[in-house]
Amino acid sequence: MIKIGIVGGSGYTGGELIRLLLGHPEAEIAIVTSRRLSGTPVTDIHRHLSGLFDLTFENPSPEEIASACDLVITAVPHGAAMEIVPKLLEGGTRVVDLSADYRLPVEVFEATYARAHTDSGRLGAGDQGAVFGLPELHPEVAGARIVANPGCYPTGAILSAAPLANAKMVKYAIFDSKSGVSGAGVDPSDTSHYPNLAENIRAYNITTHRHLPEIVQELGWLDGSLTGIHFTPHVIPAIRGILTTAHLLLHEECDSGSSSNSDYDAILELYREFYRDTPFVRVQDYIPNLADVRGSNFCDIGLACSGNRVVAVSAIDNLVKGASGQAIQNMNLMFGLPETCGLLTPPLSP
Repeated sequence: MIKIGIVGGSGYTGGELIRLLLGHPEAEIAIVTSRRLSGTPVTDIHRHLSGLFDLTFENPSPEEIASACDLVITAVPHGAAMEIVPKLLEGGTRVVDLSADYRLPVEVFEATYARAHTDSGRLGAGDQGAVFGLPELHPEVAGARIVANPGCYPTGAILSAAPLANAKMVKYAIFDSKSGVSGAGVDPSDTSHYPNLAENIRAYNITTHRHLPEIVQELGWLDGSLTGIHFTPHVIPAIRGILTTAHLLLHEECDSGSSSNSDYDAILELYREFYRDTPFVRVQDYIPNLADVRGSNFCDIGLACSGNRVVAVSAIDNLVKGASGQAIQNMNLMFGLPETCGLLTPPLSP
């Protein structure tokens, strides 16, 4: 059994990690930490797990966590992981980090998050470098000691555009994403406060969202000439999920016809071939919605064509494929398990 530590387990992501790992046949949760809640039963906070889980929150040192765990998943705020991760790695464990601390080159991170990075030696290529944990693009997570789990918005956006970017067909990419309120975390904010959100939809950080550099980085890795990438997020009155509409403006026009020889069919086949060996991306012949993936680790993608524009719509559960499920997907690869181990949970419908 793989012994797992969860550092920062009191939020939505921590609760979702526990829920998913309880059904994993090769994993055992050894430690769940929270400085504020040390000594409190985990199920006092995550009441949906009552009767299924009997650990209490602890506040051990990183060295103690590392000695007890084969893998540690850090679910702490941006800037906090870089203070913990070096000690965990020095203690001999492996790490999947859910913060942004290891996703970007140091100069991009510091400009985006307005803070100095104290563990910059792990940002970049090499044996010590963190791997960007989107397994559909980076199977090298299998050999990594530290994996930087992508942000939830970038996961849906990157997957929606990757096949066309890889084929060097995209001139501009414009992403419009709509997220459920759980993406804002446990603590209420002006954006997530119920009276501000009910029967409403709010755009925020319209041109400056800090997840944009991840999207630029990964699509640029597929096509270095693709620089016209734009992203606007919205929050909607739903609990879970992110629906991303990607407007992909191509170098060449495509045919919107329905015949078997149409460009739509060719592009659909391009997507299906690109994701042929990726069990959690489902390329559909219809436009998906949030209800198709809620509670699961799937990313569903549907397409439409018009002129030189391909509209690719992706749907993910922000707490699963956008966070905790993807962390476990990475864990499976890191420990030589089938990628789907413990994760083939059907979506909830309705």
